[in-house]
Parts: sequence; structure tokens; C-alpha cells
Amino acid sequence: MDERLVAVVGYDGAELIDIACVTTSLGMANKYGCARVPYRTRLLTPGGRPISLPTGLALLGGHPLERATGPFDTLLVAGGLGHEEAAANPLIVAHVRRLARESRRVASICTGAGVLAAAGLLDGRRVTTHWRYAGDMAARHPDVIVDPDPIYIRDGNLITSAGVTSALDLSVALIEEDHGPDMARLVARHLVIYLQRPGNQAQMSIFTAAPPPGNDVVRGLVEHVHAGLDGDLSAAALAAHAGISVRHLTRLFLTHLGRTPAQFVKQARLEAAAHLLAGTSLPMPAVAARCGFGSAETLRQAFTSRYGIAPSRYRQAHGGH
Repeated sequence: MDERLVAVVGYDGAELIDIACVTTSLGMANKYGCARVPYRTRLLTPGGRPISLPTGLALLGGHPLERATGPFDTLLVAGGLGHEEAAANPLIVAHVRRLARESRRVASICTGAGVLAAAGLLDGRRVTTHWRYAGDMAARHPDVIVDPDPIYIRDGNLITSAGVTSALDLSVALIEEDHGPDMARLVARHLVIYLQRPGNQAQMSIFTAAPPPGNDVVRGLVEHVHAGLDGDLSAAALAAHAGISVRHLTRLFLTHLGRTPAQFVKQARLEAAAHLLAGTSLPMPAVAARCGFGSAETLRQAFTSRYGIAPSRYRQAHGGH
């Protein structure tokens, strides 16, 4: 194989970051990594026309999607605000389906997964997409197993990634798969990626706070949880504090926070632990105690399971001493 031909499918309303993350990462592998088998990327657009982007820019340089033929090493479909129109476009969907048969592996970035789903390429597969659109995609495509949490998921020769900048994580992962970890680390350094995130890391930033809930009871309980993370925050204790039944408590949390009381408390404790790890030199047992974990080992297991990185490694990467 003289080169790895990579097709990136774009359309009106595609996200420029989705496309650029892929093309720039693979270009850096060629330039700085001296890839043994270089990548050659090709942007495919309907009719080969320029595509309009949500920011008001236009992207040139497309090749006609209808005339593209394989074999391709990789087919990637970009996401963007125009993903619903793209998924409803029979021309785009048909040619994506055709090109998938001519590609060694198939991938989507962000909401590009919706185009793959419309082409029937995700049925029975475990996939991810941007967290904001995961529920809608699951409802539209009940045969697709949608997991909104990971940065990216590999299921056989299919790789789907989360929102926007997760395209960088996906691209670096592809480079590592093709050329090994040393090449991937080299490209990551040139991209100034401080820490390559593993695919199973949660999409939502550890420090992304949700807006306060509109319900007074729930808002009061949220404040109570954050004020006493090392206390008894069981569902029974929270219900007693609010003067309501456990059943009503659970219903309120699911309605206003989208999670059970136990899930909310665990997430709050993990976020607080992340703050302490990054901003203090407290020993691990002290961090665990302040955040309501029974031991440093309990903290380690919960933190690693949720964020895909051990607390000690997180502290090293984010400045804690």
C-alpha cells in the first residue's frame, strides 16, 4: 500500500472543526511523523460544490461525492448543524452507504453518526455521538445502541466519536492504530494536546456545571449535597431532609436533573474530588474523605470508571502537587 486514502464527507451545515481536526492531524502525521504509509485526504461534497458552514464561511476543494470510488482506507462523515438535512438527503445517504462497502473502516464525528444511521450502517452496533443529540438519535433509530458517554467507541471496523473536538481524539487514535503509539504522541505534541483522552472518558467536562434546577425542592437539595459531600447523602437521608418520600425524591431528580439521587451525589463527589486533585496537595485519603468516599481505593475505582483516568494521573496532568 503506497498511501492511505481517507475520504471525509461534508455537506452544507457541516462543522469546520470536525473536518479540520481530521485533515490537520493526518497531515501532521505525514509532515512531522514521516508516516511510512502517508495519508491522502479527500473532501467529498455533493456535486463537488463548496459547502456553506454554520459560521458563514464556505469550504472549497471538494470532490464530487457521487463520482468517488474506492477502495478507501477510511471513510469519515463529519457532523454539524446540517446533519439532519444530510441524513434526510437520499443522495448523500446512498453514496455514504456505497462508499462504506469500499472502505476498510468507517467513522463518524459528532452528529455525523446520524448520517451513518440513516444509511443503515449502525444497526445493532454500539455507537456514540454528541451528548446533546444522543437521545434524539436513539429515538429515531431504535436498532442502534447509543451510548452518550464515551469520547469515541470502536465496534469492529466502525468508530463513532462524540462532539466537536473529540475529532482530535479520534484522529490521534487512528494514527496510533496505523502507526503506533510513538507516532501518535508525536502528533499529539504538535497539536498541543496536553493529555490524550482515552475513548471511554466521559464526554462532559469534569468541570461543566449544569444550570441550577428550576424546582425549589431540588435546588435546595443540590445545595445541601454540595455543602456536605462527606455526610450521609443516601436517598433516605435526602428525602428526610426535604420532608418528602424517597419515591417522590427520585421522581423529582429524574425530572429536573435527568438522574437518580445516587447518580447525582456520586457525580458531585467526583467533580469535587477532581477540583481537589488539581488544586491542592492533599493526600489521596484526605481527598477521598472530604468528598464522601470511604477510602482512597473507592475513590480510585469510581474516578477511573467515570473519567477513564486514575486520580493520580489526573493530578499529574492538571497541576496538583
